[in-house]
Amino acid sequence: MTNQQNPKKYDIITIGRTCADLYADQVGCRMEDARSFSKYIGGCPTNIAVGGARLGLKTALLSRVGDDQIGRFVTETLIAEGVETKGLAIDPDRLTALAFLGIEDDRNFPLLFVRTDCADSALSEDDINPEFIKSAKAIVVTGTHFSQPHLEAASFKAINIGKDAGSKIVFDIDYRPNLWGLLGAGEGDVRFVANEAVTKRVQTILPHCDVIVGTDEEVHIAGGSTDTREALVNIRKVSDAMIVLKTGPKGCLVFPSEIPENLDDGISSQGFPVEVFNVLGAGDGFMAGFLRGYVRDLPLEECCRIANACGALAVSRHGCAPAYPSWEELEFFLERGVVNPRLREDADLEHVHWATNRRGHWDNVCAFAIDHRMQLEAMASDAGADPSRIEEFKNLALDTMISSRSEGMMLGTLLDTTYGRQALFRAEKEGLWIGRPVEKPGSLPLVFEGAASLGAEVNSWPDDHVIKCLVFYNPDDPLDLRRTQLDQLHRLASAARLSRHEYLIEIIHTETGKMGDTATSIAMQQMYDDGLRPDWWKLPDQTNSGWEDVGKVIRDNDQWCRGVLMLGLDAPIDTVVDSISRASQQPFVRGFAVGRTIFGEAARAWLANEIDDLAAQALMKKNFDILIQSWVQARQTLAA
Repeated sequence: MTNQQNPKKYDIITIGRTCADLYADQVGCRMEDARSFSKYIGGCPTNIAVGGARLGLKTALLSRVGDDQIGRFVTETLIAEGVETKGLAIDPDRLTALAFLGIEDDRNFPLLFVRTDCADSALSEDDINPEFIKSAKAIVVTGTHFSQPHLEAASFKAINIGKDAGSKIVFDIDYRPNLWGLLGAGEGDVRFVANEAVTKRVQTILPHCDVIVGTDEEVHIAGGSTDTREALVNIRKVSDAMIVLKTGPKGCLVFPSEIPENLDDGISSQGFPVEVFNVLGAGDGFMAGFLRGYVRDLPLEECCRIANACGALAVSRHGCAPAYPSWEELEFFLERGVVNPRLREDADLEHVHWATNRRGHWDNVCAFAIDHRMQLEAMASDAGADPSRIEEFKNLALDTMISSRSEGMMLGTLLDTTYGRQALFRAEKEGLWIGRPVEKPGSLPLVFEGAASLGAEVNSWPDDHVIKCLVFYNPDDPLDLRRTQLDQLHRLASAARLSRHEYLIEIIHTETGKMGDTATSIAMQQMYDDGLRPDWWKLPDQTNSGWEDVGKVIRDNDQWCRGVLMLGLDAPIDTVVDSISRASQQPFVRGFAVGRTIFGEAARAWLANEIDDLAAQALMKKNFDILIQSWVQARQTLAA
């Protein structure tokens, strides 16, 4: 497919359905009995675009969303996943589609489409921009968007433009009988209803295609027979396209030309022996994998192998698009193979999946830490101030943070809900890096604040809040104390992964058993050895050799770790500036998170009514700006 003379901007453009998938969180019950739902993006072409992007393809989606919250969710998620959205029109008159999905048992996966006059069903020929279509190596059209005359016209316009421009036309049959009006609205999970009119309509598409992909049921509707071979032969009578037959756990069969007497003689690659947890969206993941090989001109056997692996990973997890692998994850899986058929319980694989699909990039994080509770309570007590004033002070601190935003840095904060609830609401709207504490201040052994269930506590948090946990830990502590601390950190890790939050471990060494420069790196190694792989570390300053040891531990144990934020420990401003100068030389140190060095003096004076709001903010801003400039200048010097 490579065209050196006329390189294409996109590998694939997918056309058709887009929506929000609302997936029942409760597994093993009717959808009627589900209590809560997780929100993902969905729709066959949308899933394929996301799956392809995760595998390194340049993908784009052509569809419509409503001018509503769900439409913005779809758009923002696509952008975060690396999918081009210039072909995603905003429909001011219609709502974005929804789909409710469930996992009732090993065989039943209820599916309810909410698509009455939805935005993507109004796609028209006017939405098909010829220059946009010409810019793709492959155009992926999907069956549902041939079910209505105006959708059919739009899809055929894209096909004709693409063919004239030398783009390959890939057809995912994507047969949903109720979306063709053959079944009631509540029967979205029924995969096949024979219908001569639908077959006739589909067969008008087939001659224009280079690749046709479908399950047995989808091939049956396209070929007009419930005998799979006969249906394939019927397809071949009207189309020279390569036919890809998805065969579930067995993988797939590819027929580039004639249909053999024995279908097993088709080109194939062995499937993967995994437990099927959820079949919904697996075919879209398969298609993304196949296209990753196809548009890169890989042998068909390799296209099948990639596709089968993507399908295996997809059926093993909750959700459709969120289940699809990154390219790094796929390589890891193909090289290592299946260790545990329940892939979602394979800790190493799940870590790669999580770590390589995290969104956003954070570097040069300059964080004003104001999650202090115990320390500010002590300051208020010393000043004879009502503790309720602490919340007001944290809002002043947030104003100071925001006013210090500048080029070359990413603004961050640590904030709590004990005294910082309103500030947290405001910070969320500012796009800051946000860490939220879960530990009970000063607790040793570690105790968590809030609900008895840590998972229940963090499940209500926004996804972009990082769970921050300060743990007192020294590698020379008594074994039973270390075991208790590690067990609590495992509770944290489990809650974070289940709620899809990043988490940060802050290490403060206990007073006994100090080990000098190596204490921090040895503590980290003990945690890694115990199976903990935090997204972030928050660490005290180290000597140069200490930082080198920390870097080696991270490189040896988790190449995808987000990195380290340096803490301040209430050190004088000049000391922290020196610490920043030293820490900033290490590429794995992503910034700092400093609190009392910035706000301590201002808080004491303000709580004692010795200075007003403006004076307190001026003092905090002066200190914060000194640290920001120290970090930015040090990184600029390093880059030079």
